[in-house]
Amino acid sequence: MGRDASVSDERNRRELVEFYLLDHRTIPGKIIDVALLGLNLVFVGIFIVETYPIGAEFRSLLWRLEVGIAFIFSVEYVLRLYGAPDRISEFFNGYTMVDLLAILPTLFVFALPVSLGALQIGFLRAIRIVRVLRFYRFTDDAEFFFGTISDNTLRATKLLLTILVLLFVSAAVFYSVETASNPDVSTFGDAFYYAVITLSTTGFGDIIPVTTAGRWVTVGAILAAIIVIPRQASKFVREWASKEKVNVTCPHCGLSHHDPDASHCKACGHVIYQELDSRT
Repeated sequence: MGRDASVSDERNRRELVEFYLLDHRTIPGKIIDVALLGLNLVFVGIFIVETYPIGAEFRSLLWRLEVGIAFIFSVEYVLRLYGAPDRISEFFNGYTMVDLLAILPTLFVFALPVSLGALQIGFLRAIRIVRVLRFYRFTDDAEFFFGTISDNTLRATKLLLTILVLLFVSAAVFYSVETASNPDVSTFGDAFYYAVITLSTTGFGDIIPVTTAGRWVTVGAILAAIIVIPRQASKFVREWASKEKVNVTCPHCGLSHHDPDASHCKACGHVIYQELDSRT
């Protein structure tokens, strides 16, 4: 009997943890949402600021801030696994994998005898770039801490986020592979300028890649922009264009979304029986 009660209490605790990590309506849920969003902005901002020439004392302060935020995100990561109904599925969830990769470089410094400067070189710097992907977690559904948005607004938000993420990741990777060899790429701002000019096909030519890796990054960014952005944009435009349609499926040919005043399917002519208001 006591064991059953203990199992029930454990399940209730897990459900409570899962609820508040996903909730957007209660006060605690909103506070968690806003806090995680703000910390994520700071987490990404630290990566950008560190590419600029700053004093050793300020850099040390940023490092301590990064460690503190990484610790909070580590607790969040553990709680998400703890509260998940299926922990294996949650572990392999794309958002959860990004959460782990986002904190991995900072944790790596504590796990292995490497210097703080190791965070600025090689694959560790590349891994830190995925921090920006954490923002996709906030667009997982139409509910936010400030209320519920429409599906079209959510699609527009995802499209804008995709463009910004593509520019940011392209700039960050380009900075990582070029900064040591290219005198024109000394800060993240230089790399971001290059990414915007390149992906918008303007191409002023004042910054060009000088390394093979930089050229391949540019090719990859352009291909990603060609594939990803039109795909998401077409979904948004298609849904926006059909927002006045009535979601009725023709029983004969299966065509869905007809005009509000349609009585017959425009594909096969079958009667679809829509209810109409005679006052309109």
